[in-house]
Amino acid sequence: MCMISSTRAVAALSALGAVLLIAGCTIGPGATSPSSTSLPSSGPGQSSDDSDDLEGTLLDDGRMFAVVTFGSSTCIPQVDTVTAEGQTVSVTLMDVDAGGETEKACTTDLAPRASVGALPEGVDPTKEITLQVTYGDMVDDVEIDGDASLMGAPGSPTEYLPSAGWLDDGSLVLLTWGSSGCPPVVDTLEGSGNTGTATFVTDENQACTMDMAPRATILSFGDDEVEDDGFTLTLVGGGLEGTVQVRG
Repeated sequence: MCMISSTRAVAALSALGAVLLIAGCTIGPGATSPSSTSLPSSGPGQSSDDSDDLEGTLLDDGRMFAVVTFGSSTCIPQVDTVTAEGQTVSVTLMDVDAGGETEKACTTDLAPRASVGALPEGVDPTKEITLQVTYGDMVDDVEIDGDASLMGAPGSPTEYLPSAGWLDDGSLVLLTWGSSGCPPVVDTLEGSGNTGTATFVTDENQACTMDMAPRATILSFGDDEVEDDGFTLTLVGGGLEGTVQVRG
């Protein structure tokens, strides 16, 4: 099993090419350096809820999870450690910048930030999961309902496909794979009933790191605009053409 990190992925791409990197790698619990994104205090897809409550959802067909915290959009927590005892998963988050430093000047805005990690082997995503999250002085539990439609076993190789899971009414986390230096940027977000379209900024001149990392993007349609059941999200632009069935 190989672990994906920005440093190792760059080296692997230089030596073997992107195809060999993508084939056969497994995401290990707490071992990745995913790109977790937050949205600015206003703009497409942004929730205006300033709640301090933690939220969570399952991603990557049940192999991964996301925890959403509120705070500075420039100091996004990363998953440090993940352990499990039965269906109880202990998660530790920490603030790190792009260089791995734990101390960083943060902007004073308040935004939702999604931090993603891998579920440990043995956890059953089809049954209810309790995430016991520690983030600095904050300790809280996040209850996530099981989903019988999830077919990915924690610890098994990812297929590097986009996935999405609901957080609450109208808000979801979208997981995509690609350069950690070029996370998706929402241009417009539209939704009605059980369908929605997220259009992303396309910048062909953007310089991107050559790693393959999970990137989490929070999208908020509003409480009364969409229906959770059977929701299909269409992705347009930013190299993310396709559709995603939102779980949860």
